[in-house]
Order: sequence, then structure tokens, then C-alpha cells
Amino acid sequence: MPENDPELGQEGKGAAVETVRTVAEIRAVVRQARRRGQRVALVPTMGAFHAGHLSLMRRARAECDLVVVSLFVNPTQFNDSADLDAYPRDERRDALLATRAGVDVLFAPPPEEIYTDGFATRVAVGEIGMRLEGAHRGTEHFEGVATIVVKLLNIVSPDAAYFGQKDAQQAAVIRRLVRDLDIDVSVEVCPTVRAPDGLALSSRIVHLSPRDRGRATALHRSLTAAERLIAYGERNPAVVAAAAVRELRQEGIDPDYFELVEPETFKPLHLLEGDVLAVVAATVGSTRLIDNLQIHVPSAPTRARHNNIVAADARALRRPARPAA
Repeated sequence: MPENDPELGQEGKGAAVETVRTVAEIRAVVRQARRRGQRVALVPTMGAFHAGHLSLMRRARAECDLVVVSLFVNPTQFNDSADLDAYPRDERRDALLATRAGVDVLFAPPPEEIYTDGFATRVAVGEIGMRLEGAHRGTEHFEGVATIVVKLLNIVSPDAAYFGQKDAQQAAVIRRLVRDLDIDVSVEVCPTVRAPDGLALSSRIVHLSPRDRGRATALHRSLTAAERLIAYGERNPAVVAAAAVRELRQEGIDPDYFELVEPETFKPLHLLEGDVLAVVAATVGSTRLIDNLQIHVPSAPTRARHNNIVAADARALRRPARPAA
């Protein structure tokens, strides 16, 4: 655990979070809460907590009586064993942060507790799981996500479950499966937490070199470039996406995709109107990052800052692009 970890600061004064390892233990804790008439929250995570995770925990703490955070690096959603092995893990640090955020229980089961001998059932999520991240990582990625989320919802039976907007396609998959399977839970999707320079916080950014950490801010800049172009009247998604990709290539980043999609289905759009979602994925150095931005398309272009924006974009386009790293 780094001595200068910015997330830790001073340890909280509350009681240390209780850690349980088995399905039977967590169900017993929840049963006791139900007998007391308490509202139960679940925050599913894979650990390596950062400020984004903590914002979910604090929201859950404000809205519910018992806050359960699951800490489980789910092997079935990784299409690359090296990526699974490299995923950061530090349970002691995570427990300290969970305590500070007011979490009651950390559910940290071993893989064999979740995927028992002979486990064979997977949850298929349809077309949404085949697009973008599903196309890049394989359909087994969102099947793995859906399967573990359904298991956790069945194990904990929360009143509300909290997810981050940064993983927008995952959140859409979860909203769909909860509707389709009639699971009695409120799905709460909380805003993306960003560093001061706009980078969306992620457990993976610890792998970025200092140089790549600076380059990675281009993902957010590409999203805001798209937002600006839409604000002053562009309605062709291909034109908007091309401008956003140019922003990335200024930093030598060749994205896996930059798309403008319908926020619930993730279908590509042919005309920009209403509420749209801009989504981007790219590898910076050796670290793959994703980000997104919710954009409301105004019925009439915003002209007040049009000239300044056009001038700024023109200057950006004149900069020579760096070669992809």
C-alpha cells in the first residue's frame, strides 16, 4: 500500500468494515437487517478502489441502512488471462477505504465460492452485448458481467444496487437484465468521477506511465470536442466522430472506436437528436481505457460561443498529429 496514497488520507474514526467470505455469511447479515426493517444497498466492485468507487459507497450510505460492497475480480468477464492477472488487487487498502466511506460489510468471496464445482449457467444479454465493448472483448465479456451481477443480486437481495456511469454499456446491460428478468431492485447509475484534468478515474490508470497519463486526457477532450460540435449545430454523427478522432490522434492515439449511440440500446445513430451518448475506447501505452459523455442535442444550435469554438478547433486541427504509440 503506497505511503502517499491520495485516497487514504486519515483513517476514518468509525468501526472497521466487517469482511465476510461466504454466501451463507452475507445472507445471514442481510436477514438480520431485514428483521430490523432496514433498506439494503449493494455496490458491486472488483476492488482497487478509487474516488469513483467511493462516490458510489457514499451515495449508498446516504440512501440505505445497510451498505454491502462486493469485492470480487470476476474471471468470467475477462477475455485475456494476462489482463485478469494484471488487474490490481489490495484488499487491505480497499477495506480501509470502505471503512472511511461508511460501508458496513465487505463481501469478498474466493472464486470457488461463486463458481462452485460444475457451474455451467451463463446469462446471455442479446444484441447490446455484441456491440462496442462486446465486439472488442467478445460476447463472453458481458455474459460474464451479467452472470455475476445476477448472482450477486440473488445472494444479497438488495433494495438498490449502485453502478458508475463510466461503464455506461455495462450499466445499460444491467438495466436491461433487471427489466427482462423482473428482478426487484432499483438500479442507480452514478456520475463519472474525473481527475481535475478530465480523465475518468479507473482502477487501470495505475498502470499508466507519467507520459501516458498526460496523453490519456485526450479521451475526455475528444468527448468534449464532440459535445461542442453538436452544440453549434452539427447533426451528422460521422462528422462529429471524425472531429473527435482527430483530437485523439493529436496525441498519437488510435482509438478502438469513437461512436455516438442511443443510450439504452447502444445502437449507432444516423442523425443526432434528443439524448445521445458519445463513447470512446483506446489503448494508451499498454493500458486500455474507456470513457463516455451524455449529450443532449439542442433543438437549435447554440451560437453564443460559436466563433470562439470554431477558432479553437481550427487551431487544434492545424497541429501536426503525433504518430500512434
